[in-house]
Amino acid sequence: MSSLCLLGVDTGGTFTDFVAVDGSGIRLHKCLSTPDQPERAILQGIRALGLEDRIQDGSLTVVHGSTVATNAALEGKGVRTAYITNRGFADVLSIGRQTRRELYNLCPPPVAPPVPTELCLEVDCRVDAQGKALKALSASELETLREQLAELQPEAVAINLLFSFLNDADEKAIAAALPDHLFCSRSSEVLPEYKEYERGMATWLNAWLGPKVQGYLQRLQAAMPRTPLAIMQSSGGTLDATNAAKRAVNLLLSGPAGGLAAARQLGRILNRHTLITFDMGGTSSDVALIDGDIALTTEGHIGPYPVAVPMVDMHTIGAGGGSIAHLDEGGLLRVGPESAGASPGPACYGKGGLRATVTDANVVLGRLPDDARLGGNMPLQRDAAIAAVATLASELGLSVEDTAAGIIDIANEHMVRALRVISLQRGYDPAEFSLCCFGGAGGLHVCALAEALGTNEVIIPNYGGVFSALGMLLAPRERQLSRTLNQALATLSSDALAQAFADLRDEGQKALTDEGVASDAIQAQASLDLCYQGQSYTLNLPFDGSIEDCEEAFHRAHAKRYGHRLGLPVQLVNLRLALRAPAALKALPPHQGQAQREPSHQRVAFIDQPVARYQREQLQPGDILAGPALICEAVATTWLAEGWQAQLDPQGHLLLNRIAP
Repeated sequence: MSSLCLLGVDTGGTFTDFVAVDGSGIRLHKCLSTPDQPERAILQGIRALGLEDRIQDGSLTVVHGSTVATNAALEGKGVRTAYITNRGFADVLSIGRQTRRELYNLCPPPVAPPVPTELCLEVDCRVDAQGKALKALSASELETLREQLAELQPEAVAINLLFSFLNDADEKAIAAALPDHLFCSRSSEVLPEYKEYERGMATWLNAWLGPKVQGYLQRLQAAMPRTPLAIMQSSGGTLDATNAAKRAVNLLLSGPAGGLAAARQLGRILNRHTLITFDMGGTSSDVALIDGDIALTTEGHIGPYPVAVPMVDMHTIGAGGGSIAHLDEGGLLRVGPESAGASPGPACYGKGGLRATVTDANVVLGRLPDDARLGGNMPLQRDAAIAAVATLASELGLSVEDTAAGIIDIANEHMVRALRVISLQRGYDPAEFSLCCFGGAGGLHVCALAEALGTNEVIIPNYGGVFSALGMLLAPRERQLSRTLNQALATLSSDALAQAFADLRDEGQKALTDEGVASDAIQAQASLDLCYQGQSYTLNLPFDGSIEDCEEAFHRAHAKRYGHRLGLPVQLVNLRLALRAPAALKALPPHQGQAQREPSHQRVAFIDQPVARYQREQLQPGDILAGPALICEAVATTWLAEGWQAQLDPQGHLLLNRIAP
């Protein structure tokens, strides 16, 4: 059998990225995604990398970030799903939090409920707020429920009973009574926490998307039956494909989480523990903040839906290389959120796209050289890009180059706003952070973004064009577990908390050891969701075993976040425990330099003299480059603007510093 090969795969809206690591080094690949059947692009990339034999002999391990759940949710293409709850609570998901998208719009357009009324079913059983049974679930109720489901013919069922996080017996009984062919999600398994609306939405999303994710993963696994397959979760850790097929709601930020896992590792290597990450792909841009570690949130959204399961705290906007430029009704230039995607893609791809995109604008300006090959094998068609931008230019009465520059400026402004959301609006000064840029398109914009933010250092990591795929291999195997207690912190003993965490640890360790993880390799990180009594929102703080220290830490955290502290008792709402095991790949691969050559030169718009054009693979550690310059590589291009310089560190990462105000 061949030596083991690790393959990270990130499926994006435009490209599918691959990073293969084995005893001979690292290989990269990009190919256009196939949104109708994402597994086709994955198998195509495996063939292009020459890994077909490894599928047969079992020497390949794949870690994959999937967008199947995300795309299905955003496009509203889940399956027909029945929602089962207690009598009198069928409208919980429709009522929600009674919030309006437009607060002062007196005539808002009607919004369809997530679950049609006819699919909301009720059972007559109840437990109280302490988990004690008030009314038992009868056999006749179960029989009636089976008859209703037989008539409605759903593909999936979501079960969300009151206080199931304290007593899940009725949910388990309902699940056991359902036909085997139905995909079933129980709230006590998906999200055993209080707040029946958020818990119900997570459970419904899991059921609504589950068959789509399950079918996709089964098709992918069937195509490589001897290949271990792990899937990235929204929280930045992985789990095996069999369990992932049951946890669609935990995969909604599967791809972007990979980039953060790699950025966390990069920060540790470079001793930069405060990073703002900027991941710009073909369809969207994702921004996040790392202050020592990846921040998680339980208040995320996917489209209009709240998602209360732990996910990376990330802000996403529809601004990527494929974002389409257009004129609005007032004749003003706009960019995005509509994207050309993978098909037909930007005009310069030569696949039938006619509308100007951000990528086309970069081609027109010369920041993407004419002979560049996206992903290493896709030639660009400059004439097509010019024609697409010229259509807009004629309507605006501007030159083609001025129009292209305007497209870039507007796209940059969208991205700067997103970067401010996760930094300035949360009380962080961007000047105290390094801007870590990755994704295939990010390097073309990062200097302008850093200047607008006031950030003086930019890090463009080695293999940044496929950084999320690399992050799949650097992410730990993980389980995120939680339980609601909802008690005054001062009334709890350390022993009681220790026992509660021990119960969670036993559950998580069993899940990981069932995947083949050695129990002594598992590390646990405990935390508490705390608030002042009477508050609805919590802050999550690490817990080291001392209730007194944690209470004082909460007061400080509240003062930092909101500017004040209160003389009220502190309430413990949820326990959280993260269990992690070592990643498939222990460290970032080293720089693989080639023989050094003199740079070529490239014409770039609005610059009088041709600028130097370097191949990143030919740079040597310690090399210092001055802008303006282009730094090209197989999977990305960096525009080093005037007033900036770049230095290659020993690991092959580009460190950009602003040298002129």
